[in-house]
Amino acid sequence: NAGTEADVYISVYGERGDTGSRQLLRSQKPNKFLKGQTDIFAVEAVHLGYLYKIVIGHNGLGSGNGWFLDKVVIKDPITDLDYTFLCHRWLDQGQDDGNIARELTVTDASTFPGRQELELKREETWAAEKWKFQEGNTLQFYNSLTRGFICLSPDSRVDALGDKKNKYGKVFFMWMYA
Repeated sequence: NAGTEADVYISVYGERGDTGSRQLLRSQKPNKFLKGQTDIFAVEAVHLGYLYKIVIGHNGLGSGNGWFLDKVVIKDPITDLDYTFLCHRWLDQGQDDGNIARELTVTDASTFPGRQELELKREETWAAEKWKFQEGNTLQFYNSLTRGFICLSPDSRVDALGDKKNKYGKVFFMWMYA
């Protein structure tokens, strides 16, 4: 379950100050913070100028209080700007690093659109693929140009002579285009 029944709080920080801690009470959905659901809240505050970070978390109370937060988007009604704060982590004492609050900085889309999303995907890919590089694993890649295998050994040796036989039983196909 990636949702929470706990009370969720947010503090929004901008160049002109912050909102202080605000409980997110009334969503446009009947049940708040459910798995896969997007909740929309109205938070009244003075205009904070350019937003640069938020702190979001919950009180840890209630059954199933752990929560997976993908991102927070804040729409400034005065400037009509959207501020995106990527999280893509658990707020759960029993998951991830055990924190139930996160400090998130704004994604600067003007620098490189999707940069933080790309970094999160890179981290997810590495988490799924790092087993290949653990001690004792030998990797083999088939090279279609030489029609042989390139082996990466646990001791950092590279066998790029292009053996025609599969020595280790594990094959990861890789296509190279020039």
